[in-house]
Amino acid sequence: MTHPRTTRRPELARFLRAKRARLRPQDVGLPCGDRRRAPGLRRQEVAQLAAVSVDWYIRLEQGRVGIPGAEVLDAVARALLLSPAERRHLHLIGRDEAPIDAAVPTPVSDSLLALLDGMPLVPAYLMDFRCDILARNAAAAALFGETFGLGDAANNAYLLFLDPRTRKTQLDWTRIAREAVGNLRADFARHRDDARLAEVIARLRRDSAEFAAWWDDHTVQERSHGVKRICHPVAGELTVAYDLLATLDGSHQRLFAVTPADAATDRALRGLITDRARTMTGRSSRAIQDAAATAPLAPASTSPLD
Repeated sequence: MTHPRTTRRPELARFLRAKRARLRPQDVGLPCGDRRRAPGLRRQEVAQLAAVSVDWYIRLEQGRVGIPGAEVLDAVARALLLSPAERRHLHLIGRDEAPIDAAVPTPVSDSLLALLDGMPLVPAYLMDFRCDILARNAAAAALFGETFGLGDAANNAYLLFLDPRTRKTQLDWTRIAREAVGNLRADFARHRDDARLAEVIARLRRDSAEFAAWWDDHTVQERSHGVKRICHPVAGELTVAYDLLATLDGSHQRLFAVTPADAATDRALRGLITDRARTMTGRSSRAIQDAAATAPLAPASTSPLD
């Protein structure tokens, strides 16, 4: 069977030639020079900009280099002024693996907040790779409590490992907690230089013996869907499913949506949401951002589902 990298070599050659052809010397700070028989940069110019040998770049375009290094591909991406999506594509067709992208600090967009508020019967919240909760909708507040996402309850991992009430409501705590450690381990590999993530991990290792032990076993896990049970102080035992939707804008924000896994849970969730709607008016996912700066450091009254 042909190796995937071999089948992608023609695609790599076509991609590099196309991106080279779209650029003019003045686009990359080079003199125009003499008239050109073909549009775009010459191979020699790309090699110069990427600080690689002309012979190596020619062989790269011809698919005779083998597996190029990630740093060299990044140099070529910069020389060709590739967009983030194009850089990712270059790594995929050149190495069969996606590059590790640095997180781009990005506020929660109005469109995402509108999406949260437009899901009145689906508890949902936005979280970043540090487990910090960025926003939640009214249904999430009905399920998790009014303080969910505020103060000490603004980090899911802190709630799961450091808040006894949250631990009590998680009927599958050991499984969920181990999965959370595995997710943080995967995110730490991508964002090793992120100060806030390092702070979260350091506190959890210091204050939770279980987290410290599981962190040291180097389990790596990434979840996008699951089912779990929680014990709600009013509604009783609930069985819920969750789905994770990730943004593609470089912010690494994730939307968690919670749905009932059976008819009894569906009725209970609807009851919680209806009861809250009777007592709360004018609150939306935007309220969490306005209140976060002044909220007391109090844990959530019920458990988040991650």
